[in-house]
Amino acid sequence: MENAQRLSTLASKFDRSKFGVLNEEMSFAEYVDRVYENPALVRSAYQRLYDMITAKGTSTFKRYRKTYTHYSFFDDPEIPIFGLEDTLEQLVKFIRGAAGYYGTEKRVLLLHGPVGSSKSTICRLIKRGLEKYSRTDDGAWYTYKWVGLDVGQDGFYTHEEDECPMHEDPIKLIPEEIRKGLIEDLNEIRFADMTEEERNAAYVLRSEGELNPRCKMFMNILLKKYEGDWEKVVTNHIRVIRKVYSEADRVGIATFQPKDEKNQDATELTGDINYAKLPHFGSDSDPRAFNYDGEFCVGNRGVVEFIEMLKLAQEFLYDLLGASQEQQIKPKKFAQIRVDTVLIGHTNNPEYVKLKENQSMEALRDRTVKIDVPYLLRWSEELAILEHTYSKVRQHIAPHTLEIAALWAVLTRLQDEKEGKLTLVDKAKLYDGRSLPGWTEDSVKELRDKYENEGMFGGVSCRYLQDKISNTLSSHYDYINPFMVLNELREGLTNSSLITNKDEAGRYITCIELAMKELDEILKSEVQKALVGDEDAIIRLCSNYIDNVMAYIDKAKVKNPYTGKEQAPDERLMRSIEEKIDIPEVGSDDFRRSLAAFMGSLHAKDEKFRWDSNPQLKKALEMKLFEDTKDHIKLSALNVSGATVVDPDIQEKIDQIKTRLVKQYGYIDKSATDVLDYVGSIFARGDMAEND
Repeated sequence: MENAQRLSTLASKFDRSKFGVLNEEMSFAEYVDRVYENPALVRSAYQRLYDMITAKGTSTFKRYRKTYTHYSFFDDPEIPIFGLEDTLEQLVKFIRGAAGYYGTEKRVLLLHGPVGSSKSTICRLIKRGLEKYSRTDDGAWYTYKWVGLDVGQDGFYTHEEDECPMHEDPIKLIPEEIRKGLIEDLNEIRFADMTEEERNAAYVLRSEGELNPRCKMFMNILLKKYEGDWEKVVTNHIRVIRKVYSEADRVGIATFQPKDEKNQDATELTGDINYAKLPHFGSDSDPRAFNYDGEFCVGNRGVVEFIEMLKLAQEFLYDLLGASQEQQIKPKKFAQIRVDTVLIGHTNNPEYVKLKENQSMEALRDRTVKIDVPYLLRWSEELAILEHTYSKVRQHIAPHTLEIAALWAVLTRLQDEKEGKLTLVDKAKLYDGRSLPGWTEDSVKELRDKYENEGMFGGVSCRYLQDKISNTLSSHYDYINPFMVLNELREGLTNSSLITNKDEAGRYITCIELAMKELDEILKSEVQKALVGDEDAIIRLCSNYIDNVMAYIDKAKVKNPYTGKEQAPDERLMRSIEEKIDIPEVGSDDFRRSLAAFMGSLHAKDEKFRWDSNPQLKKALEMKLFEDTKDHIKLSALNVSGATVVDPDIQEKIDQIKTRLVKQYGYIDKSATDVLDYVGSIFARGDMAEND
């Protein structure tokens, strides 16, 4: 009884009404009426794909003086695409051009980039997106099935019902000469309520080509039966059915992957003869004895993905020529068949280089539009991938663990600045939109343009990061910290099959050292703030400093907050802060003016200035406040694990710092202890002596 109740509970969650909608069935006459009400039902595969992407909404943003369009479709919570603004913008432009019949509908879209750069992820998102979109009212699409066939009689199939094997649009049942007028009517209906600007931007509907051979055969036989009465044919023998894209069920989504050439031939793309049916139908050119299960047939009205496209044997690539340029496929023993499909391939650089060098493949190169998919070069975007990947991990991941791992990955992809003006870490910060003295948005754009191949030819993929973080999580069941991950990254370099020479491995180890140095700065700053424990104090210090700087520049006076009297800018206060970052007295004017200019640039962009907006000032304020407020605690005593005897008063202060690290910065007791031990060892070595 209890088990039956459980089953009923589960069954009650099944949406029968949704099932009915997604399996809707109607007459051909009802479908024609539906098309006049909603002309979008006869969209091409590219038009449906474009509408799917734009339906999620768009926004614009500026970076490096360029305006980008952001497509919310790529923010899918399950398969998000981080960064890659240039790539995604080119991708959508390609799809928009194909939707408008501007020419790219006759091309193969080729995603080109290093391993692990999100080429497959983009394809997977498009396929999953189509599956979801086809379940909505806006994404609905239909095909048809033949009904009332005379079973067993000559000229027919062996079933009473037979679904269109290529999921063709029911509109194709209308003879082409009549269909042309219908499409003109539908376009007039679509454009009727549009402004001239909207009409210019809108795509037009088309419907071209004949029925597939099997359906064409049924139509011809039935036309003879009804003495040419086409209306009786579609009324008595056609039922229109709704379809849902499904890669698993091979409906509108097909995937083709290279295999052993001995076990793979071109019929996997175009379909093959069903030899078991030959004795029944008597001829291998009978459309009923043909399996329309090739990837081009399966992906008709949807998308066909070619995994590692350029690793395919040439005979497969030849089939792409007709499918792209002519939008036709040529199965064995049959005339060409019209296909409406989005062709997407992806490849790595070595195969693409071979394609360019192969003179016999010039026709394919001419029909291919390449879009580069580089590694991410923005630190925060690489971090976003890791945070998404490990958002549901139960173990504690100490603060900055993923952040430093992401930094290391970006550093491996960057090229050394030839003039020596920047360290790799500084370059990573600039690319991530952070501010550095002397660098403007224009100069960062020039830097990006100067090293335009960064991210395409060198560096590690996010997969390598994920593998090593996974190893670390598998080895430590309670928590992991940055030191564990960096150590795993270092050790993994000796066994990586992607690292082909010692120089490359040496460079990656150097990047680990740079990431470690950046981690040192982050942790020291964090412990300093935990020791101070009061962000309001640093905000007040910043406000006081800025007030004095602006008065100094304007040659004005400052109002004393306590006495209320006007007084000269406090030079002693300003210098006590500037000295923390080694600003010499002779350079103080330049630093103060550059700071004022920095604040002005933020204001021009409607961005608010905070105490931590400028990296140099942030560091100076933290060090100043740390020095002003630190008590008599011996900093080396922070190394709590290494201390043999700790004074109770000092231990109480250490516990307070640890508590702040836990409550304010996201540590647990163990990871907070790790940080204090590590920073304490730095203090013990005297690394802070110069700063103190």
